[in-house]
Amino acid sequence: MRVFVTGGTGHTGSYIVPELIAAGHEVTGLARSEAAAAALSALGAKVRRGDLQDLDGLKEAAADSDGVIHVAHRQDLLPSGGVAAVAAAELPIMLAYGEALAGTGKPLVAAGSIGSPGQGFLGRMATEEDPALPSGDEHKGTLRARNVVETTVIGLAERGVRSSIVRLANIAHSTTDRSGFLPTLIALAKEKGFAGYPGDGANLWNAVHARDAASLLRLALEKGDAGKYWHAVGDGGIPFREIAEAVGSRLGLPAVSVPLDELMLPGYFGFLANVVTQSYPASNLITRRTLGWEPAQPGLLADLDNGHYFPSTDGPAI
Repeated sequence: MRVFVTGGTGHTGSYIVPELIAAGHEVTGLARSEAAAAALSALGAKVRRGDLQDLDGLKEAAADSDGVIHVAHRQDLLPSGGVAAVAAAELPIMLAYGEALAGTGKPLVAAGSIGSPGQGFLGRMATEEDPALPSGDEHKGTLRARNVVETTVIGLAERGVRSSIVRLANIAHSTTDRSGFLPTLIALAKEKGFAGYPGDGANLWNAVHARDAASLLRLALEKGDAGKYWHAVGDGGIPFREIAEAVGSRLGLPAVSVPLDELMLPGYFGFLANVVTQSYPASNLITRRTLGWEPAQPGLLADLDNGHYFPSTDGPAI
């Protein structure tokens, strides 16, 4: 297949491009800069110069392809407008893809969030059959604001697009993770002098290796049915306390409970305070059974033990 990919130079995207090429596909990646173009070329992809604001260019690229994988988003909008602004910018992109691919049966696979069905309210593991919760103006300041993008993509199935959402785990980890959730936790622990966890730390988080996520995105492109959600989840539920303890042990710092207090929690976690308190258990059973996906890379705690998140900067002991 001739596959158009956005976000091909990001953390997960840099695994998607070689994953597709190794499977025999021809990849064209969107690049907004010379550096991105060079990175895509180095991965073996063709380059299409442009950006996410050029809707006509995106429509043309989608129409010229046999399928689209979209994992890019306007990160530059986060500081000023939050998730709602990112979603507002992404929605017309998905509609543009819909115009280009309507009636063709071609695949459109977009990245989603494992939090979109609202695990905190389900009282059980989220499954691929749980739809994204509806979002409105009252959700502008929350992660739920982006759910409108996911439901729009799923809705394109009614217009003859083989559209699906791959819900990415809370934590995507790998040897090339430089700015994700784990590096943020590690930086916080170094700054504060301890690895913090909220309350008793029993709330469950999920994770996936970026390479495993890339293989799932490829499988969804190749054979995923229209209108489906897929779960890119390797570890379905790890207590947050265990993650903090693993970080602390590698840094030689204690793991300490941060009380669930409106001042103390943001005092440690900052803008992540509302996110870290949630529980996100999720199943991957339907994804594995339907698409034949099997996570093959190290799990989260094993990856933390591999050491690449903690490069030694200390000189020899005296």
